[in-house]
Amino acid sequence: MNIILISIVFGLFMGLAGWQIYRMFHEVPDEDRSFLDQPAMGFKLVWPLIAAVEHHWGKYFSHALVEAVYIRLRIAGKDFSIMPKQFIAAKIVSATIFSVFGLVLFAMLGNAVMTMALLAGVGGYYYPELWLKEAAARRKAEIFRKLPFYLDIITLAIEAGTNLTGGLTQAVAKSGDSPLRSEFSRVLRDIRAGKTRSESLKAMSERSGSSTLNGVISSMIQAERTGSSLGPILRAQANQIRNERFLKAEKLAMEAPVKLLGPLLMFIFPCTFMVLGFLLVSKAILEGAITWAPLVWAYNWPG
Repeated sequence: MNIILISIVFGLFMGLAGWQIYRMFHEVPDEDRSFLDQPAMGFKLVWPLIAAVEHHWGKYFSHALVEAVYIRLRIAGKDFSIMPKQFIAAKIVSATIFSVFGLVLFAMLGNAVMTMALLAGVGGYYYPELWLKEAAARRKAEIFRKLPFYLDIITLAIEAGTNLTGGLTQAVAKSGDSPLRSEFSRVLRDIRAGKTRSESLKAMSERSGSSTLNGVISSMIQAERTGSSLGPILRAQANQIRNERFLKAEKLAMEAPVKLLGPLLMFIFPCTFMVLGFLLVSKAILEGAITWAPLVWAYNWPG
């Protein structure tokens, strides 16, 4: 009788829990993403969980936290693929998944379960931050690499008789897909929407987070205000960035031998010494210089 009662109570509990989970996901409204970019693959895999957490608990996220996350998303160029509250919800979902995985794994191993699950949860919470930091670093590097080419196109267009807006239009039309092309396209949309050129360029400078691009935009705005010729200024900026890029590549090339010391000492040198040592020991055993029985038996095994 007790077993039947416990089974009934457990079944009711599981049914109620399933109903609550169904309601939690069913109440989430559909999001119109027709004008948004697709999120990264990791976010797609758990997107229903992210949407549910953002819908039910997003109102409790502080305004300061949301603003700080939005700035980081904008610098990384991800502000059109995931919203700030969705990113915070993704951190919570990631922490939960990592905690559950750590709980199951270390429970099987029999170690300090709760401590390791807590550490796994902390790591899962900050994992999306690492992804965002890497995305921002890649975007800044891409901007730094492509900027001289865009400046050359804008310079040629200005020297041909057009204005800065025309130069930006030519740079967008004559280049492939890149973060700079997206930013310049956004500047042109802002100008068509009624913003001044200086305001649009300042907004681009804030979005990029690149100190090199900030310097170029400051030069553009200053030249426009003073009425100076933009062509020589942009050409000098392009040459300076190319020199900086060459010096940076030279620095990375000089750092490569130092970075190779770790793999050499840990992996390559021990393997080399093992091969050479085996050849020396084999030679000594064959010539009778080493007669220690266990070593001779191991060398001749299984023959």
